[in-house]
Amino acid sequence: MSAGLEGICREMADYLNSRGVPAVTAWPVEARRELKQTVAVVSLRGCRVEPSGLQNYLGDRYDRETGRWEERYGRKARITLGLDLYAPEKGDGAALQAAFDALAEALLLGEPEGLTVEDFSCGQTARDGESRRLKRPVEAVCTAWLSAVQHLDGGFTDFELRGVAKV
Repeated sequence: MSAGLEGICREMADYLNSRGVPAVTAWPVEARRELKQTVAVVSLRGCRVEPSGLQNYLGDRYDRETGRWEERYGRKARITLGLDLYAPEKGDGAALQAAFDALAEALLLGEPEGLTVEDFSCGQTARDGESRRLKRPVEAVCTAWLSAVQHLDGGFTDFELRGVAKV
């Protein structure tokens, strides 16, 4: 069983790419090729999980595919994502500023499926000697629900990332 966290960085990177912001995950399985453009590197920096309801019970839901009612359990998670921007070392940082503007627009005017952006901040641009690129640290704090379904046999399915319930 998974905790539902493993796909969050990939979900954010896919969302940013779909909005025209080049993005990759921080720890890819395959070797990464050297990028010549500015890119956002998505990493999981923190996660705080809060209890939700009595024994994490979220309620019943009717599953149309199986024709049965399911009991849903889950927790609210506050997830801190690193969205650090890197640009080629040559240049004055204008490409980094343009990338940050595009990133801010993508996060302020929309959100990835299942994540609600609560806080968004950035630091100062500096040269990163290790990667020999310009770097601007960026961080987004998001809220999500991690939920699972209990089957009749008492077993749970894997936890899934779900959006925040709108009241």
